[in-house]
Amino acid sequence: MTRPLRFTFAVATAAVAALALSACSAGGSSNADGTVTDGKLTIATGDPAYSPWIEDNEPESGKGFESAVAYAVAKEMGYGKSDVVWKRSTFDSAIAPGPKDWDLNVQQFSIDAKRKKAVDMSSAYYTTTQAVVTTSGSEAAGDTTIAALKQDAIGVATGSTSIASVKDVLGVTPQVFNSNDDAVLALKSGQIDAIVTDLPTAFYMASAQVDDGTVSAQFPDDGEGDQFGFVLPKDSELTSKVDEALKTLDDDGTLQELQTKWLSSETGTPVLK
Repeated sequence: MTRPLRFTFAVATAAVAALALSACSAGGSSNADGTVTDGKLTIATGDPAYSPWIEDNEPESGKGFESAVAYAVAKEMGYGKSDVVWKRSTFDSAIAPGPKDWDLNVQQFSIDAKRKKAVDMSSAYYTTTQAVVTTSGSEAAGDTTIAALKQDAIGVATGSTSIASVKDVLGVTPQVFNSNDDAVLALKSGQIDAIVTDLPTAFYMASAQVDDGTVSAQFPDDGEGDQFGFVLPKDSELTSKVDEALKTLDDDGTLQELQTKWLSSETGTPVLK
């Protein structure tokens, strides 16, 4: 049976559209450079984005550790600062399957095998360290050496890697609480002098959970923490390019310099010695 020409054209159009959608959802792009916008690198982050990862909720400023790393990666990939376009996304939508309207997403995503089934993840740009949360009125205020901190009452959350870190680095056994929230309550009540947790959690605790809270010190980097990577759409053409850029930035010391600047110097968070 001969189909009307209009029907045939409609079917063909629908097929082309389906193919285009399939390519998009798989991380493909019709642009020559593999980006969602030709000649631009679209980078997403959270809203709001917090210090020290993004300063003043302004990723386009280049201030803050993740903003600075993003621009450094973009430069290695051949994009100038004016070629970088920032968007906002939620954390959960970024790691969910499906098409994306951005090329890279950066908001402290731990590299995880399960996540890699839905999206691409770059190699690591940062490995978390343990850090100390205290208050200005605590016995631990100003204790930025191992010798001083080991004299304080330290709290940690059960099941966390912080327990082993306190034992290994400080040589003491910490008080273990059922959760970070319980540890925060203990700090507020004076039951403990400080909390040890991973650095991202420490910054959150100090700014949002503890009155007059501060991240007073970081533990030395032992390479055992969570690794943060960029999220990209599944099967993105850019994943290998981001990995190459990160390797260059790691090899030439740029990543360490940015880490020292934004996660230590700018925040006044010394490394325990």
